Amino acid sequence: MLRNPALWFLLLASVGPPVQIQARVYPYRWVYVSRNLQSDQHVRDIEWIAATAAQHGLNGLVLAAGLDRLDLQPPAYFERLRQVQEICRRYELELIPIIFSAGYGSSVLAHDRNLAEGLPVRNALFVASGQEARLVPDPPPQLLNGGMEDYDGHRLRAYRLQDQPGQVTFVDTEIFHSGAASLRFENFTSNASGHGRLMQEIAVQPYRCYRVSFWLKTDSLWPPSAFRLQVLGLDGRALAPWNPQAPSTTDWRRFTWGFNSADRDRVRIYLGVWGGRSGRFWLDDLEIEEVGLLNLLRRPGTPVSVRSEESGLEYEEGSDFAPLADPNLNFRFDHQPPVIRLLPGTRIREGERLRVDYYHGMAVNDGQVSVCMSEPKLYEIWREQVRLIRETLGPLRFFLLSMDEIRAGGSCLACKRRGLSMAQILGDCITRQFEMLREANPEAEIFAWSDMLDPNHNARADYYLVDGDYTGSWLHVPRELGIVTWYYQKRRESLAHFSSLGFRTLAGAYYDGDDLENPRGWLEALDEVPGAVGIMYTTWQNKYDLLAEFGDLVSNPR
Repeated sequence: MLRNPALWFLLLASVGPPVQIQARVYPYRWVYVSRNLQSDQHVRDIEWIAATAAQHGLNGLVLAAGLDRLDLQPPAYFERLRQVQEICRRYELELIPIIFSAGYGSSVLAHDRNLAEGLPVRNALFVASGQEARLVPDPPPQLLNGGMEDYDGHRLRAYRLQDQPGQVTFVDTEIFHSGAASLRFENFTSNASGHGRLMQEIAVQPYRCYRVSFWLKTDSLWPPSAFRLQVLGLDGRALAPWNPQAPSTTDWRRFTWGFNSADRDRVRIYLGVWGGRSGRFWLDDLEIEEVGLLNLLRRPGTPVSVRSEESGLEYEEGSDFAPLADPNLNFRFDHQPPVIRLLPGTRIREGERLRVDYYHGMAVNDGQVSVCMSEPKLYEIWREQVRLIRETLGPLRFFLLSMDEIRAGGSCLACKRRGLSMAQILGDCITRQFEMLREANPEAEIFAWSDMLDPNHNARADYYLVDGDYTGSWLHVPRELGIVTWYYQKRRESLAHFSSLGFRTLAGAYYDGDDLENPRGWLEALDEVPGAVGIMYTTWQNKYDLLAEFGDLVSNPR
């Protein structure tokens, strides 16, 4: 304890008044708008949003409108796009295209669906018979009691997990799809987490493709989004991230999805609800099968190999067997796969066992498909879009790279043969996008979503279907890149991460709340770091009721 009064005086004098963080009005104040410009109403919508934004101090309009697929747009689209550009000029708003998504690859896949990231299948067994060779499961996967017919009381046999038999899960001998029983789930709130699940662990072959199907009946299930199929490795890694979009009420309906086993030889298949609240549902006739050539990808980075199991002789496509393709390539598991058609004069003998390697595409969640960032054709497509944007709209000052949530990558040969980490592959992709845009306009300011460059968010290992680790991705992109941070719960950590590396930051704020607490929280966090340059009103649900109030908040001194 300091006992000398003189020392107390000196200490207080050295501390001085508390430091005040200066609240700022940031130069970049934007609004996000998503319209595909396929109707005149979209232009009218944008004009209202632009007028509101400008009247309340905003100065940029970020437009998601298919600007990275201009070569596929009809003539009417370009007329509407020019009208939007004129609207932005009239209201003195920067027009900021959001382009180049590798995670949500629909624009790229509209050019070539084979550019999806490919998951490897190795040594799948096909057997020649007549003029074709078909997959033979090797060995057939064994899922027991899928018909829910073998039970003791309300407990099914062969399942490693069944939540609370007799309280949440019930064997039902009155309502079933086939046989004489199904499993009913209800009373979810009697489970502390609202769970009602069933799980069986089964053996699989590594690097094979499997299809899972089941029959589901629901009655006032709430929330219906709580119902899921999950396929997990024994380490907990998700192999089939999928939202089946089960209706709240439906009669018996068959659902089908699939997964690639990757390097696993055992998986756990879960069905049920996580966080259910009310209603009930029934499950019956759960099945699994190995499938071959489903969602087959054909590009240089996803080669096909067909060879003799006995001799290892490699057979030739176009000579021994017809060119392979999946004409129904849709990244789902709801169609039949192609077979190998044998050609006249083939060297493949009747009954011969063939081993086949190939790559397949796969959607996640609600149909999201990521594209391969290592295939050269991808960059040819993007470069053409840059040329067309410049030709159509002139030299624009700002762009936002839509490089978020890239949930597959690193697994195809195009990625493997580069010898790079996923962090390096991602960094190289963003750098090439940056350079394309700077070639078109050396003065362009280019921003990107933050999550794939943020260790507090998605820049990590074990991310969805990615084979590799995004950690360190932030070290492989240009420092001139601006970063749009959007993880509100980690906003301070994210902003500190990017600011410490010298990146400029802009907050992706609002996110469809009922008030402006989210933007206020972002403003407080932005005020604490150097390099913060702006904030954006970001809505994914087309909610602009608070746009005027948001503009007033961010455009006036606080």
